[in-house]
Amino acid sequence: MLRGQMAEAADDAGNFEGIIDSNVSLFHWPFRRLPLDKTEKLVAKLRSLGVTKALAGSFEGVFHRDLASANARLADECARYPELTPIGSVSPSLPGWERDLDRCASKWRMPGIRLHPSQQGYALDSTLFSRLLARAAEAGVFVQLAVTLEDVRTQPALVVKPDVDLAPLADAMAKAPAAKVQLLNLRPRGSELKSLATIPNLYFDTARADGTDGVASLLAVAGPERVVFGSHAPFLIPEAALIRVHESALDPNSLRTLLRGNAEGLLS
Repeated sequence: MLRGQMAEAADDAGNFEGIIDSNVSLFHWPFRRLPLDKTEKLVAKLRSLGVTKALAGSFEGVFHRDLASANARLADECARYPELTPIGSVSPSLPGWERDLDRCASKWRMPGIRLHPSQQGYALDSTLFSRLLARAAEAGVFVQLAVTLEDVRTQPALVVKPDVDLAPLADAMAKAPAAKVQLLNLRPRGSELKSLATIPNLYFDTARADGTDGVASLLAVAGPERVVFGSHAPFLIPEAALIRVHESALDPNSLRTLLRGNAEGLLS
């Protein structure tokens, strides 16, 4: 029923080709099993919700040191499903990160890369981070930056990782003005969101835009052209993200832009 309502509303704005989910992950979360952590189950659920393309990172890319192998497995898995577009993991804290980025862009033709600074041990004021942004722009790939993966209150005690400190992001992106960055799993908060919204080429996802007006409030502050639908599936239930979009009561054109148009712009 939800899929039908979303598609009908989006169709009012013109030919609607389906939803693009900019934030899903494949393989197993290491601390507990997730209901959709098998790729075939995740893809079936996304299909049932009207998702025709999903940008897929890898939980292995968060915790493995051999990112070349993790990215190769991700590329192979995504090749089995036409809905999945692989987004490889790169960490500037690891030796050879430049080769990892180049493989993602050139060997596997990935349109973007995904970063996990908290889990991989670097801050956004690192010169390596600025260098990575510049190199990604040169390679023609966008950057997804995971602000968090799990609420700090539910993280295992041995691996508690705070949300990424985004205060240095504006300066880092100013050093690489051609870079396009999307924040994943940001919980929008008043003054911080207003400050982030002033940064050019910065995009947001909807995964943690909580409440019935969460998505609408995010759009109002960040701008409707810079918010991209993302569910953080399978860690979060993908229906929840769509329900929040539906409850935001967007007009058909804004709905289509959020569910697909902005993601197409990020990918182009």
